[in-house]
Amino acid sequence: MTQSIFSNQAFMRFWMARLVGNMANMMLMVALAWHMYDLTGSAWDLGLVGLFQFVPSLVMTLPAGHVADRLHRGRIFAACMALQAVVALLLVAAMMAHAESRVLFLGVSVLLGVARAFMMPAQQALTPMLVPTSDLQRAITLSSSAMQVSVIAGPALGGVLYIWGADVVYGACMLLFILATALTLVVRYCHQATHIAANWSTVLAGMSFVWQRKVLLGATSLDLFAVLLGGATALLPIYAKDILQTGPEGLGLLRAAPAMGALIMSLVLMRWPLRRQVGYKLLGAVAVFGLATLVFGLSQHFGLSMLALMLTGAADNISVVTRLTLVQLETPDDMRGRVAAVNSIFIGASNQLGEFESGATAELWGPVASVVVGGLGTMCIAALWWRLFPELARRDRLA
Repeated sequence: MTQSIFSNQAFMRFWMARLVGNMANMMLMVALAWHMYDLTGSAWDLGLVGLFQFVPSLVMTLPAGHVADRLHRGRIFAACMALQAVVALLLVAAMMAHAESRVLFLGVSVLLGVARAFMMPAQQALTPMLVPTSDLQRAITLSSSAMQVSVIAGPALGGVLYIWGADVVYGACMLLFILATALTLVVRYCHQATHIAANWSTVLAGMSFVWQRKVLLGATSLDLFAVLLGGATALLPIYAKDILQTGPEGLGLLRAAPAMGALIMSLVLMRWPLRRQVGYKLLGAVAVFGLATLVFGLSQHFGLSMLALMLTGAADNISVVTRLTLVQLETPDDMRGRVAAVNSIFIGASNQLGEFESGATAELWGPVASVVVGGLGTMCIAALWWRLFPELARRDRLA
C-alpha cells in the first residue's frame, strides 16, 4: 500500500512542491519575525504580523474554497506559490533600497495571508484526487511529514542564512517558491470542473456541512481553541533573545523543534496508522500538547525547551492527521474545496490569531505568564471537549 503512494508520480510531484514551498515559507517567516523584532523590539509588533496574515485569510478563505471546487486546484496552488515569490522579491528590493520598515513588513503579511487563503483549500482538496481512498490516511501522513521536514529545514536554514543578512534569506525563498510553482504546474489529474453558481448559499455550504456533523465540528474546533491558547510560536524570538540567550540560529532551531517531534510521529503513523479509539487518542494528544507548552513556558534551559517543543509537535501531528483524514473521508469531492476552506479557517485562526493573542498577552503579562496560562487553557479545552462532543470522544475508527 505504501509502495503505491511512492510510485504515484502525480502525488509525489505535488508532495515535492509542498515540501519546497513550505520550506521557503518557513524560512520567510523566521526571517520576517526576527527582522521585525530587531527593527522595533516590540512583542506587540510580532503579534501584529500574525494578525495581518489572519484577517485577509479569514475574509478570503470561504470564497477560496468555492474557487477550489470550480477551478483546477493545482493551478490555484501554483499561483499561490508565485505570489509568495513576488513577496520575497519585494523584500529583497526593499533591502537593496534600504527601505525596510514596520509598514512594509505588515503589508507583505497581508499578501501572505491572501496566498494562504487560496492555498490551503486547494492543497487539501487536491490530495484525495491523486491517491485511491485506501491510501488516503498514509498519503495525508506523508504530506504531513513533508510539512514537518520543511518546518525543520526551513527555520534552521533561514536562521543560518540570516547571519549573512535578511536579503540572503529572502532571495533563497524567492528561488524556492519559483521551483515549487514549476513542480505544481506539471502535476496531472482528472479535473472535473463544477459550475455551481457563486452565491452565499453555495459559499457557506461547507460551513453547514461541518456544523451538521458533530464529529467534524468537534475535531476542527478542538484544534482551533487548543492552538489558539497553547501556541507560543510568535514569542519564540523573545524566548530566544531574552530568556534563552541565543541568536537567530537558536531561534531557527526552536522554530524547527515542533516539526522534529511531528516528523518522528509521522514516521510512527506511517508504520502504525491510527485504527482504533481515535477519539480518545485525539483528545489525549491535545492534553499532552498543553502540558508540553506549560513546560516550555517555565523552562530556562535551551535543551529542555527544545524537548518540550518537540513534544508539542508530536502531539499536534496526531491531531492534524486524524482531523484531515476524517474530513476527507466524510466529504464528497464536489464539496471538498469548501469544506477544506472551513478547516483552513480553523487552522488559520489557531495559528495567525493565536500569534496575535500570544503577542498581546505577552505585552500585558510577560512572555512566561502568557505561555503558561495558554498551556493550562489547552488542557482545560481537552477536558471540556470530552464532555461537549461525546461522539468525537467515543469515535473508534476513522472510517
